Amino acid sequence: MGLYNLDRIFYPKSIAVIGASEKKGSIGHALMKNLVDGAFEGDLIPIHPKYKTIFGIEAFPSLADTTTSIDLAVIASPIRYVPDIINDCISSGAGGAVIISAGGKEIGEEGKKIEEKIRNNARKGGLRILGPNCLGIIHPLQRMNASFATEMPKPGRLAFVSQSGAICTAILDLAFQENIGFSHFVSMGSMLDVDFGDMIDYLGNDSKVGSIILYIESLTSHRKFLSAARAVSRVKPILVLKSGRSAAGARAAASHTGAMAGEDAVFDAAFKRAGIVRVDTIEELFNCAELMAKQPRPKTSDLVIITNGGGPGVMAADALARFGTEPSPLKPETLKVLDTILPQYWSRSNPIDMLGDATADRFVKTIEACAKDKTIGGIMVIMAPQALSDPGDVAESIVKSVSGKNIPVFTSWMGGKAMARGVDILNQAGIPTYETPEKAVRAFLYMVSYSRNLELLREIPPRFSTEIKYDRARAADLIEKGFNANHDGVISEEIAREILESYGIKPNPVQIASSEEEVIKIAKNMGYPLVMKILSPDITHKTEVGGVHLDLRSEQDVRIAYSTILENVRLYRPDAVVSGVTLQRYIDHPDYEILIGAKRDDNFGPVILFGMGGIFTEVLKDRAIGLPPLNRLLASRLMEETKAFHLLKGFRNKPAAKMELLEEILVRLAQLVMDFPEIAELDMNPVTVKNGTPIVLDSRIILKPCGKPCPQHLVISPYPVHHERHEETRTGEKIFVRPIQPEDAPLLVELFNTLSPTTIYFRFFRHVRSLTPEMLARFTQIDYDREIALIAFPEEPGKNRILGVSRIISHPDGRDAEFAIVIGDPWQGKGIGAVLLLNALRIAKQQGIEKVWGAVLPDNIYMRKLGRRLGFHVMFDKESELYHLSIDLKAARL
Repeated sequence: MGLYNLDRIFYPKSIAVIGASEKKGSIGHALMKNLVDGAFEGDLIPIHPKYKTIFGIEAFPSLADTTTSIDLAVIASPIRYVPDIINDCISSGAGGAVIISAGGKEIGEEGKKIEEKIRNNARKGGLRILGPNCLGIIHPLQRMNASFATEMPKPGRLAFVSQSGAICTAILDLAFQENIGFSHFVSMGSMLDVDFGDMIDYLGNDSKVGSIILYIESLTSHRKFLSAARAVSRVKPILVLKSGRSAAGARAAASHTGAMAGEDAVFDAAFKRAGIVRVDTIEELFNCAELMAKQPRPKTSDLVIITNGGGPGVMAADALARFGTEPSPLKPETLKVLDTILPQYWSRSNPIDMLGDATADRFVKTIEACAKDKTIGGIMVIMAPQALSDPGDVAESIVKSVSGKNIPVFTSWMGGKAMARGVDILNQAGIPTYETPEKAVRAFLYMVSYSRNLELLREIPPRFSTEIKYDRARAADLIEKGFNANHDGVISEEIAREILESYGIKPNPVQIASSEEEVIKIAKNMGYPLVMKILSPDITHKTEVGGVHLDLRSEQDVRIAYSTILENVRLYRPDAVVSGVTLQRYIDHPDYEILIGAKRDDNFGPVILFGMGGIFTEVLKDRAIGLPPLNRLLASRLMEETKAFHLLKGFRNKPAAKMELLEEILVRLAQLVMDFPEIAELDMNPVTVKNGTPIVLDSRIILKPCGKPCPQHLVISPYPVHHERHEETRTGEKIFVRPIQPEDAPLLVELFNTLSPTTIYFRFFRHVRSLTPEMLARFTQIDYDREIALIAFPEEPGKNRILGVSRIISHPDGRDAEFAIVIGDPWQGKGIGAVLLLNALRIAKQQGIEKVWGAVLPDNIYMRKLGRRLGFHVMFDKESELYHLSIDLKAARL
């Protein structure tokens, strides 16, 4: 249901507390006390059949007895009564309910049935639900504490959303100690309706929210979650602590890929793809929360460490080194200034050791000297107890010094009682404090990770040097053939190789032999040296049963290998079905061996795996996981996450791998598993690289039925090829219309360069000289679930240029959307805009969007005419001095 009615939960004008009470120790009492003590400015309506008044406020036996309209109901009654209460809420016109009550699905089947009744009743009336089994919600900016937590935190720009009530109370306790403020504080509970995706969308669209922190135990709608996170993380940092790191997701895996792509590793990959920063522990969550809440985000990873003791500075430098970085080198001009400030024997490097007699004035001048360097991403100030300076006085001086500086400054006041006053001063001033340098460094680096995520999200992927094509029809026939010859889902190696070939992945040529005579004949035709492998659907790891013989250089080698392999299999796997052996050319002394594979995850759909291959795959466990769709850039990033990548760039006397060919294999594999949900696991191991060229030596595919058709099995919306159209405009122009792709960025720049200043002003409502990298990423790297962006090309061969673009950008509620359109000046007046916008409107209608609107400048007569021709209602708004165009897609005939 998207964002529908969430405003009535977080900005209610009236709140009914159902189960309100004056009995101390009850949840109903705590809810009422918190709302009253917090000075909620709206109407409070206590509901309880036994009270006339509660906290001096008139109480009612039920919602039906009230005369006040209700925005939000907070329910603390026993859960068995909640389904009927939900009906009362709907009858009272409520927009949302926070169900505190426990006893739902967490107690078993009976609780599940109750929750289902609640869900069904709520959906009938469009009522949004937070919970059940939750702590409640706190909105400090509204002075609304609709929870049974102890106190109201101060207002801030940090939103906290947690599935665990215990984590909520722990974070709140920390907030009071460290003076952290919140915009929203939300306990999600069982997520019967409102889930993390809804909350990310809602908070992402609230200008009062600067950062979002999530504590997640499980997700409900994975695709919605990733779609929301990918959209919001571009503008606001999202930090996640996901509990449940384990290898449970890898159990019962039938391949190398299945064994190495465990559940938690897939969550890591998904978070990374969405631009989310994941922390590992509650302590790190606390530390990052403080930094996010109090300081600006670092622009670079360059950290300056200022300390009054050498040892703590070394500890901070060591902490940086553990994460692959080091303190920022000091610029000559900075060194020159510091030489005039610091004693003769200062460290003259970063960490800056000001020596043990450092005064408050020395701290301040050193900070100010470093802050002038605009390349520095953060300043960390460490103070250890010493007799010559009072830690509180130093803290007060630092607070005055850093005020107004747009660079993160954080501290480690090391010690106990002697440092307490200084720590309190820093906390009250919004400067994060940490017990140890290591904790401070880790929090800073997590924030650096977010900044790097943004950079990666804005990169423009290059195109491949040749066009990539697939034979989907042939692959579909082969997969059907594989299903028909099903052997516990494992298809024959021959069919597996043919499937890969149909998608342009060429394995090392293989021939099959089922007798010794056939083996000898094939060997003579192929030539030596050769590799012989057992052919059996029951044997995944051939080397483990002695089923692989390498470097066969004669007929005698072949005979011995054949008999030995069959004997080994009879000895180690007597129950295995043996179809024969395979023969292929032996790649002598390959430069590298890698693994490329795919696995269908129960939650995230297909995932792609890349890593070190060969017989040591599972021992070394050097692997990276990514989610399709992939392009060249994403494939390259996937490889870069492994140690194998550094080898593939060339090592000692071994030549570098041809990276574009490896990227191409990954992209082709991603497309294969995107097109066929039936592929449960796919292994290509090893993929050898010799003289730079990758060759697939062995492959294995496991097919299993999938409950979701293509493309619903994907967690990230793929390129919608079905929206491609060949069209003709009213003036006879033949054009090709298709959705935009990230690789179109250079062509979009070329289109922009054809626009006159007037056209640019009509489109952007301001003068824009060029498209920035951020704008290009925003315009080309779209979420096809949320946005429609169509581009037009001329049908003429060899003319690869964009003529125009139309967009329909959906509001997170999924019902309303805004349109925009721009046509290059040389092609205006030829009907291209009408074709583009009409196609976009048709797609929007298919996706369930009900209303599309847009604002148009008074001078843009062409756009108003086009709007009227397509059925838009055109109205001039005197306040904004703009024309507003809108169309009701439910009634429109397109």
